Amino acid sequence: MTDPGRGPLLAIDTATNVAVVAIERPGGKPEVAAWPAGQRHGEELLAALDRLLRGIGIELGSLGGIVVGTGPGAFTGLRVGLATAKGLAHALAIPIVGIPTSTALLARPISPESAMPPGSTQRRALLLPAGPRDRVLVDHDGPRLVPAGSEPRLAPGTELLAVDLDGRAPADALARGQVARTRLGETLLQLAATRLAAGEADDLARLVPEYVTLPRGIGALSGSIEWSRDPR
Repeated sequence: MTDPGRGPLLAIDTATNVAVVAIERPGGKPEVAAWPAGQRHGEELLAALDRLLRGIGIELGSLGGIVVGTGPGAFTGLRVGLATAKGLAHALAIPIVGIPTSTALLARPISPESAMPPGSTQRRALLLPAGPRDRVLVDHDGPRLVPAGSEPRLAPGTELLAVDLDGRAPADALARGQVARTRLGETLLQLAATRLAAGEADDLARLVPEYVTLPRGIGALSGSIEWSRDPR
């Protein structure tokens, strides 16, 4: 759903190792830039955004809204993406929408054969890294920790996607995750446009990321994506 009365919509996602910025003019085709950022989100995000804006001839001040992926993801990338998106929204006085990156990755059909027909109850789940050994599973019940040495418990018939887990997830799940990530910017824009058209936006002060890895001294509570300070 697109609101022809607003300015272009900007999407930012830094929850995975591939950073994404995308811009959509109302009624136009999304323009997307994605690159393997690793841990260099802070060095590269604003430069990539500037190149995209210049390349399509859009002024930063003409933006009508911002959507940012809120994770789950690693601390460094998410912190940079959320801070950048919130800073721009505040400076430009435009609405911001936070969309879980996992929701966007799971929202679209991964391939024609995996598109769910009307009435289908097929489920999909997403597997993400949580540090060098643990993983996170996100499904209809929300995110939960998969500790090192264990495997995710999936309902029968669940289609699994995996992102940033080379060598730590099945090849077919990685392939589906890769396809989903190529559509991430476009999907974030679509989900946010629907919310903005309905008059929904997030409070800057309350919009927070969902971390799966935190700085040293912070540890995970077993079995869920909740966090507590490590007393050691």
